[in-house]
Amino acid sequence: MVRLVLFDIDGTLIRTGGAGVQAFGHVCRTLHGVSDAVEKLNFSGRTDYSIIREFFRLHNIDPTPEAFQNFIDAYVFWLDHMLRVLNGEICPGVNKFIADLHRQKEPPRVGLLTGNVRLGAEIKLRHYSLWEQFEIGAFACDHEDRNELAIKARERGSRLLGRELAGDEILVIGDTPLDVACGQAINARILGVGTGHFRPDELLKLGATWAVEDLRSADPAVLCA
Repeated sequence: MVRLVLFDIDGTLIRTGGAGVQAFGHVCRTLHGVSDAVEKLNFSGRTDYSIIREFFRLHNIDPTPEAFQNFIDAYVFWLDHMLRVLNGEICPGVNKFIADLHRQKEPPRVGLLTGNVRLGAEIKLRHYSLWEQFEIGAFACDHEDRNELAIKARERGSRLLGRELAGDEILVIGDTPLDVACGQAINARILGVGTGHFRPDELLKLGATWAVEDLRSADPAVLCA
């Protein structure tokens, strides 16, 4: 039985209308004078820190802790602004799916497994009134590698429940191949959702346990049994 459900954010819980990418582009221009940075980077499923590191490498910027922190500080400022001016949305079925998780006879704990830095995740989810739904999380500020974040999320979930969680007691929900890889890293069950840039059949071929077009088609009673 699943005791912990871990959600990705972008493309899984919400679509921000490109707020994160545009915020990133603003920082590249205002801090580093690079106007075409986002066109050369892949954002899908990656951690904020890994994307910043790639940007630094491509433009010969010294990746010091101070440089990372300055970038993040500017990024969350622009992120908050862009969320207010762009049209985003909660992905279909999200609110009902989370509510149905809580209605289970033995409801699982609910957390985040995301490549966002923690403050970025909070800014995004508070904008859509979702932040309070999640008890724990693993974020980009915990580790640059998504698979290491999965391990961190399992550890935090185990502490929350007061015992070591087995892989099949965890359900990872995400929209990218890297979310599938996260789940595989901890031997979790994996639900792929087609609300991002990848089709359900693609996520199944990569190893998702199940895949759906969106969370309206997902039944927590089946997934968590």
